[in-house]
Amino acid sequence: MTAPLVAADRFAYLDTAPLQPGDRVRFVSPSGPGSAESLERAVSYYRDWGLDVVVGDHVLDPHPRAKYLAGGDDARRQDLVDAWLDPDTAAVVCVRGGYGAMRLLDGIDWEAMRAAALRRDGRPKLLTGSSDVTALHEAFRVHLDVPTLFCPMPGNDVFRDSEFIRADVRRWLFEPWRGRDIVGPRTEVVVPGTAEGRFTGGNLSLLAGALGAVEAAVLPSGILFLEDIDEETYRLDGFLLALWRAGRIGAASGIVLGSWHNCGGPDGPEGPDASASLGRVAALLREYLCDLGVPVVGEQGFGHDPDALSIPLNVDGALVAPAGGPARLTVGAAL
Repeated sequence: MTAPLVAADRFAYLDTAPLQPGDRVRFVSPSGPGSAESLERAVSYYRDWGLDVVVGDHVLDPHPRAKYLAGGDDARRQDLVDAWLDPDTAAVVCVRGGYGAMRLLDGIDWEAMRAAALRRDGRPKLLTGSSDVTALHEAFRVHLDVPTLFCPMPGNDVFRDSEFIRADVRRWLFEPWRGRDIVGPRTEVVVPGTAEGRFTGGNLSLLAGALGAVEAAVLPSGILFLEDIDEETYRLDGFLLALWRAGRIGAASGIVLGSWHNCGGPDGPEGPDASASLGRVAALLREYLCDLGVPVVGEQGFGHDPDALSIPLNVDGALVAPAGGPARLTVGAAL
């Protein structure tokens, strides 16, 4: 892997806000399709915040074969690349998730992306999105070494339905990040301890799906974030086993577990009971994570929660998880 052509400061947004009114943000759909109505709504949120929104040319394209993709791979990739290469871009906003972002990675000219990683003011451009966009967060960390924001996406229903989400995303975009504590009201200490280091991770199934690719060749240390949605227990087991065997889990100094929305499945004697399903997920997570010798917190709130928290990635922070709680997860802090 060649060295970056520019030196991006991954700590740039600890002390300066990523965006200010008037900045240009480019909307792209690297994964699944949305509707004209949801796109219009998404654009209105960001324009109401005073931002100059430019929508990718292919955001509403249909895919000739797969209804689960927002247009062909080449078209989705071109929107993403064009958005990042635009010298006036301050942030690239993924409108929604679904599936398909990982299909774009091998056709991207990462040297060109590195050369365009800085804004005109010298700070790095920002990528935002969650869920399937985990594939892009990992790739941008490895190839570009820029900070990114794992946050709810404006084309999704939760962005419409949750005033908390809209306010939280806006704060991450328009305020500096240092010192922010990011724990939700249900956060619990699973394994007590303290940890510090780089924030990495995201959607569990996407992290497992990337194993064997260049983005997974070097194991990142630091605090690992994991969440997922709509997965049965045996599939989560397989994903965790893959990460464990690859060394990704063992490389972590601490682990933060987000939401497991609709996970667990009706595969136990309790039947299709939501609390029983989540109980099976919790038992599985403890099986893999409780004997690692690192702190673990659960129900932190990021991921697919109806009031999901945003998480900055490829920045450093500290986790303090005392026995009995409450836990603290602080951006830009050190122990």
